[in-house]
Amino acid sequence: MPQVIEWKNAGPDDIVWRYPVEEITWGAQLIVHEYELAVFFRDGKAYDVFNAGRHTLTTLNLPLLTGLLSRIAGYSEKPFKATVIFLSTKVFAGKFGARAQTTELAPLQVYGAFWFKIEDPQLFVNEVVGGQNAYTTSDINNFLRGFLNEKIIDELSHYDLVTVFTRLDETSIVVKNSVIDYFKRLGIELTDLRFEGIDTTPEYRERLFWLKTGRTTPEEVLRMETVKSAAESLGKSSGAGLGTGMVLIPQIMTPSGPTQAPAAALVICPKCNAKVPATSKFCPECGAPLTPSTSGAINCPKCGRSIPASSKFCPECGEKLS
Repeated sequence: MPQVIEWKNAGPDDIVWRYPVEEITWGAQLIVHEYELAVFFRDGKAYDVFNAGRHTLTTLNLPLLTGLLSRIAGYSEKPFKATVIFLSTKVFAGKFGARAQTTELAPLQVYGAFWFKIEDPQLFVNEVVGGQNAYTTSDINNFLRGFLNEKIIDELSHYDLVTVFTRLDETSIVVKNSVIDYFKRLGIELTDLRFEGIDTTPEYRERLFWLKTGRTTPEEVLRMETVKSAAESLGKSSGAGLGTGMVLIPQIMTPSGPTQAPAAALVICPKCNAKVPATSKFCPECGAPLTPSTSGAINCPKCGRSIPASSKFCPECGEKLS
């Protein structure tokens, strides 16, 4: 009775199955069901591919493998060794999920689904089944999920936070188009890819809220976050008084730049009319002495405190001044 090579009881989610016997006899019956392919694999390389149908194995329908066998010393026409790998040509669905980062290093958690089918069976067997030693459906799914996660992480690193969240459909299409070429190199057609969920940390959710309003620039958001962090640090530090915070926070909120000291009050020298600081006792131009009234200051008649000459009441004791 001839040897029968067949994938029996294939499940709807099964992608690949390896015939357990490697010794194949000439004249064996190869049965390939609808939506299946059979690939002969040997020494790390895929050879002849069979479509759906019933095939009697001869040197005529195994030309690639026969050519290899004819070059092997001591080869006879009796049983030869090869691995028969069955592949399903249906469209399969897979899941992906990864932790990525945006251009601002904002952490992302993304997950979704993708759909694929085997396009080039020889390339698929060489690169995935044989190349990755993935001879079961779970092995295939694990490899593709990890492969896709890696490509998604790399692609999302080129986008900023607002783009990822506000243009998710467009981002999905761009990511899909970029990954399609990678899948083709594995002999796979990526038919669709969709993000089903995306999230970030509470810190970046708050930043996203302000940026989405369109009334705040990234620099202003960063300044607000710095203020918040500074206030939290002040609150946690031991011995940090309110005065420190009241000085620090306005400095953060003010755009960076050189600070200017307030202009000093000036008085007119009665001798040379030069403008001199009100606190001067002598004119720096002519050396004339400046009296309290000249320099803009008088002494309170009650408490003797030096006060501005324009005062109507003494700020020290409240004495009314004529």
